[in-house]
Amino acid sequence: MAQRLTVSDGVSKKTSRVRVAVRLRPYMSRQDEKDEGPCVRGLDSQNLEIINWRNATETVKYHFSIFYGEQTTQQEVFLSSVKPILPHILNGQNASVFAYGPTGAGKTHTMLGTAEQPGVIPRAVREVFNLVSAKDEDEGWDYSIGMSYLEIYNEKVLDLLSPNSQDLPIRENKDKNILIPGLTHTAISSFSDFDKHFIPATLNRTTASTKLNQRSSRSHAILLIKVVRTQRALPHRQQTGKLYLVDLAGSEDNRRTGNQGIRLKESGAINLSLFTLSKVVDALNSGTAARIPYRDSKLTRLLQDSLGGSAHSVMITNIAPEYRYYFDTFSALNFAAKSKLIVNKPFTRETVAVPVLPAPVKRSREEHEAVGSGAEPHKKKQKEEKKSEQDGSSPSAHYHSLSEPSVMERLIALEKLMMSCQDRNRQSVLKDVAQSRKEIQELKEKQREFERKAMLLSQLAKEKSSSKDEAAFKNTLAPLQRKQPNVTKPNKQQAVVQPMQAGFTTVCSTMAAGKPFSHKCKWQPPDGKENVESSWESQLDKSVLNESKQKILHILNTGCLKELKGLQQIGDKKAKLILGWREIQGHFTKLEDLINIEGMTQKRFSSFMKANILSALGK
Repeated sequence: MAQRLTVSDGVSKKTSRVRVAVRLRPYMSRQDEKDEGPCVRGLDSQNLEIINWRNATETVKYHFSIFYGEQTTQQEVFLSSVKPILPHILNGQNASVFAYGPTGAGKTHTMLGTAEQPGVIPRAVREVFNLVSAKDEDEGWDYSIGMSYLEIYNEKVLDLLSPNSQDLPIRENKDKNILIPGLTHTAISSFSDFDKHFIPATLNRTTASTKLNQRSSRSHAILLIKVVRTQRALPHRQQTGKLYLVDLAGSEDNRRTGNQGIRLKESGAINLSLFTLSKVVDALNSGTAARIPYRDSKLTRLLQDSLGGSAHSVMITNIAPEYRYYFDTFSALNFAAKSKLIVNKPFTRETVAVPVLPAPVKRSREEHEAVGSGAEPHKKKQKEEKKSEQDGSSPSAHYHSLSEPSVMERLIALEKLMMSCQDRNRQSVLKDVAQSRKEIQELKEKQREFERKAMLLSQLAKEKSSSKDEAAFKNTLAPLQRKQPNVTKPNKQQAVVQPMQAGFTTVCSTMAAGKPFSHKCKWQPPDGKENVESSWESQLDKSVLNESKQKILHILNTGCLKELKGLQQIGDKKAKLILGWREIQGHFTKLEDLINIEGMTQKRFSSFMKANILSALGK
């Protein structure tokens, strides 16, 4: 079993703002129709301005984390914006990079690039492999890398690594992690291995031609790179970091793109999801929204960690300089300005393996099968008991040697787990550790006590086997003459109450002679009282009483569920409680320990002893 922990990253800040970069695409080869020049220009590495459409003599200025001009290379974009967040993935945290902007502004070029100028995705994946290979093996961690690739087309989640798959659902587990059941996850060991899977999957993405773009993306594409590192030594901590690389489809003005039919439906789904993305950003910035509308779109559902979630996020806003893109560029810049105010809270998610108890359940199942299968398993059980007696060991000692160390191992693992927690108060941690050590010491003392009792039980078993030839009951009293069967039964008023000593002596003499006990010969308590709790044991022979108690104690310690239910006043519920108590506490050292069972009061225990001892004498 695994326990999930939340551990703060000691290197990074507890909060991280979304880093927003703006990249201006160069002029296309085709000249502007009106030859009006650019509508937007950069002022420096962080500031730019755009002409105010209400007043052409004024400009609107914007400030961002970084501004990339028309001559910026793919390498510069990667080194300054993407590379700094990648080391967080190897520490079990999430990171996200996504390209935003209108159609035809260069988002796909930024994310994919070309063979000569690769974009963010191939450079980021190569850097992840470089970071893993640079890790020192002496650190004691093993790393594994995997990938998944999907697209959101017309509000359907499609697996690009398995193009024949249907619409996949989006789920959220108890730890608030977003999951996609059925999504292909492929392990990759090198960048060439990644290329082998990624290039064919990219060709599966839905694209089409529009008036503004020869090859326009008609879906949002999301590449997920998962890095899992596992500690070699105990307690085998495991940390999982995820990198989301998102190429969003661009918002479209259908009047300029000339979309019709299926293209019109696609642009409607794209614009709707981007509108929902804008609503999410507005709700996050307001700080007073009762609900963040992540669930209103599948895109925002998958970007839940990237915007206001637990990821280090970078948004690269792509814009075009031409006047025909003016309103799209203006809207993209306003959206980017709102996004830079979003605060994320990245943290490390870690799982720790906790040892589980070995198999008392398996042992009880084997006993159950042995009881239900007949004579052969019973003989096998007798042989095993004889073998254990010859070896000088008892079943109880063997059981406790298995169960108690496993409990101590769990407490030791718990102590290591608490020591690895960095968020908790130090005094509280030390207090918990002291409590765990105290429990370990108590368990060690209890184990030694169980071993001593197990040795005593083994000696008692040997003494019992040596005394099997002795008589089962000793009779020191002269037997009384039994009534003749033809004697007429007297009236109830004329009945003479026999003393208890004499009545029971008849029972003992009859059984000592090997004759069957007749239930018609009933002994009666003295003075006509029906419940005399304090005197019935004193009327029995001590050796008979002790042997009866030993038989009952033997059934309580070794009997299965069926044998326990065979005892008087023990039903199915109490039999299961006895089995559970026996598995946790060990064997009953004395019959009075039965009072510890739930529902067994002192009065019920006395009634239980009386019923079972008298029942044994009556058999």
